[in-house]
Amino acid sequence: MYKGEDKVLRLLMDKKELELNRLAQESGLNTDSVRRIVESLKGSGYATVSAIERTLLAPTEEFSGYADRGMPETRVYRAAVAGKSITDLLPEEKQFGLPWAKKKGFIGIDKGRLVPGKEEAEVLAEDRKMLDAFKALKETSALTDGVLLDELFIRNLVKKRTEKQMVVSYTGKAVAAGAPEAGGFDISVPSADAALGKAHVITAFRDRIARIMSELGFEEMDGSVVESTFWNFDALFQPQDHPARDLADTFYLKGEAPLPQNKTLVKRVKESHEDGWKYRWSEAEAKKVVLRTHTTALSARYLAAIKDKGRRPKKYFAIGRVFRNEATDFKHLAEFHQVEGIIAWEGATFRDLLGILKEFYSKLGFEKIRFRPSFFPYTEPSLEVEVFFEPRGQWLELGGAGVFRPEVSIPLAGVYPVLAWGLSLERPLMLSLGLEDIRALYRNDIDFLKKTRLER
Repeated sequence: MYKGEDKVLRLLMDKKELELNRLAQESGLNTDSVRRIVESLKGSGYATVSAIERTLLAPTEEFSGYADRGMPETRVYRAAVAGKSITDLLPEEKQFGLPWAKKKGFIGIDKGRLVPGKEEAEVLAEDRKMLDAFKALKETSALTDGVLLDELFIRNLVKKRTEKQMVVSYTGKAVAAGAPEAGGFDISVPSADAALGKAHVITAFRDRIARIMSELGFEEMDGSVVESTFWNFDALFQPQDHPARDLADTFYLKGEAPLPQNKTLVKRVKESHEDGWKYRWSEAEAKKVVLRTHTTALSARYLAAIKDKGRRPKKYFAIGRVFRNEATDFKHLAEFHQVEGIIAWEGATFRDLLGILKEFYSKLGFEKIRFRPSFFPYTEPSLEVEVFFEPRGQWLELGGAGVFRPEVSIPLAGVYPVLAWGLSLERPLMLSLGLEDIRALYRNDIDFLKKTRLER
């Protein structure tokens, strides 16, 4: 039984039939809760549901403007009382007010001059009638005066739309005294223990990773999943014709994002592209908007904001969602999490990078770890991190790492070297839970979520 079900049923028994929105309003419950309650009452035979179509009326923007400024024909009448001529009227009053003021007999015209045609009280009563109609349309979406409604439609001051409404009816089924539906509870009926809430396995694993990185002395980075191509690609020295920028790999959004206000930074990035890749760099291309393909865009932003450059280690990490336009399978997702990290320090070495990565995965419980040379567009040298997965008896790649190329870190922060890595979150979680398919993490299988235990 849902909370508030007894209240909804009593309302239906009293009213016999109510629209869903009215049922929510009178019960004091939100619409989604009432919708679930109604489905429950349908299942137990207390209610039926039908759909009706209702035509709703609403004032146009033009009519809303008149509600603030007064009807144009009334303003023309006031101009006539003041002894003004047609040439004194505003464009809106000439176009809309003058024809209707004449049609309603508010004014006459004598050699270009406006002449009052009715008493002021009669004109003001007509004006009040129009404004009352506006208020009725705003509050009830209906108007009973058919003649006035015809005028409003002719003047395009009202528009209509059709809306489907759910109507809930009481079936007449009797409610036994003491039953839950009547507001009572039979405490002798056996019931299962209520499930306690718990963190999703991805949330728990994310918290665990964040704690490990904090213990290693890293500060967390944060930023939007919507990013400009300047920070997502250009700042990382990826040329503007690189295949990773294709629609087949990246999700693009409408519009454009401004370039950084730091013009010197933009100039340095532009020069690094034109000197390094030998092409003309385009501002328009750098302003495009994407769903970030990696959290390395955060690293670029934070590097550019470093004040005390290179004198002492700056250590940052991020755990965030990223998006790739690719087909999903047992080990690939189009939306997933990346664990990002950088160390900006002129005293850093490649051995420091290997040591940090080995320590990180050891704390996650992976004992067999190895590094394999690889290639990434914005790091040199580059490596892939692999761990040994005992159930399958094979080495599995969990992420990439390397040293940012000087063309990346020098324009952004004037620091070299900068150690960097981008690691998967879902893959090590999949291995930790013994899953064969990475998609199981996102299927919202209640039994799986209840039974799964994960160290936090």
